[in-house]
Amino acid sequence: MTLKLKFNIALGSIFVFGLLVTSFITNKILHTNAKNNVIERAGLMMESATAVRTYTVEEVKPLIKDQLEETFHPQSVPSYAATTNFNMLRKNYPEYSYKEATLNPTNPKDRAVDWETDIITQFGNDTDLKQIVGERETPTGLYLYLAKPIRITNADCLVCHSVPGNAPKSMIDKYGDSNGFGWKMNEVVGSKIVSVPLSLPIKQANDTLKTFITCYVLVFMVCFLFMNFFISFMIMRPMKKMLDIADHVSNGELDADEFEDTGGDEISQLGGSFNRMRRSLEKAMSMIDEDDDDE
Repeated sequence: MTLKLKFNIALGSIFVFGLLVTSFITNKILHTNAKNNVIERAGLMMESATAVRTYTVEEVKPLIKDQLEETFHPQSVPSYAATTNFNMLRKNYPEYSYKEATLNPTNPKDRAVDWETDIITQFGNDTDLKQIVGERETPTGLYLYLAKPIRITNADCLVCHSVPGNAPKSMIDKYGDSNGFGWKMNEVVGSKIVSVPLSLPIKQANDTLKTFITCYVLVFMVCFLFMNFFISFMIMRPMKKMLDIADHVSNGELDADEFEDTGGDEISQLGGSFNRMRRSLEKAMSMIDEDDDDE
C-alpha cells in the first residue's frame, strides 16, 4: 500500500466521520430552528386574526348594533371576522389552519373537541399561562400547534353571551337560546389554535440539510484534490526522485545526479542528508579502491 493511498484512506475516514457527526448535530439544530420559525409565523398570523377580532368588537359591531335586531350579520361576530381574515392568509400559507375552539359556543361548529378542551382547561387553571406549543397525532400525521387563550376582557362581548334576553333577536333566531350564554368577565371561554403539519418544518429542515451536505461534500472534494496535488508534487515527486537516485547508487552507479531541492522543509533536509550520505559512500568507495591499487 503506497503512502498516498494510506493518506487518502485516512483523509476519507476523517471526512466520513466528520460528515456523520456534523450532519447529526446540524440536523438537530435545523429541525429545532424550523419548528421555531413555523411557530413564529403561526404567532404572527394569529396576532393578525386577533387584531381583526378586536377591530370587529370595537369598530364594526357598534355601527350595526341596531340592524342586528332585525338582520343577523356574521361579519359582526369577532370569531367569524378573525377566521375569515385567517382564511385569506391561507391563500399564501395553505398548510396553516385556524380555529377558535370554544367550550360553549353560539355556533356549534366552534365547539372544542377533546384535545382542544384539554388546552382550554389548562388556560383556565393557570391564569399566567399565555400560550401552549405542542404536537398531536392525527389520522394524516403529526401536527404542530400554537394555542392562546380566549379570555373575556371586554364587556361588549357579554351583550351576546351573558343571557339570551340581552342577545340580538336575529342571533337567537339563527342559533337559538341554548348555546353560547353564561359567559363571565375574565373567564377563559376558549382558545385560538393555529395548526400546521409537522411535515412542513421537517421538510424545510431536510431541504436545508441536503444543501449543507452537498456544500460539505463539494468543499471536501476540492480539498481532497488540492491535498492530493500537494502530496504528489511536494512530497511524492521528490521522494520518487530520491528513490531513483538511491536505486542507481545501490547498483554501483556513483555518477548518478545528486538530489536537488532548494526548499527548507523536511523533504529538503532529508535530501541534504541523503546527498551527504552518498558523498560519504563515494569517499569510502574511493578509499577502498586506492587501498586495492596500493596492494
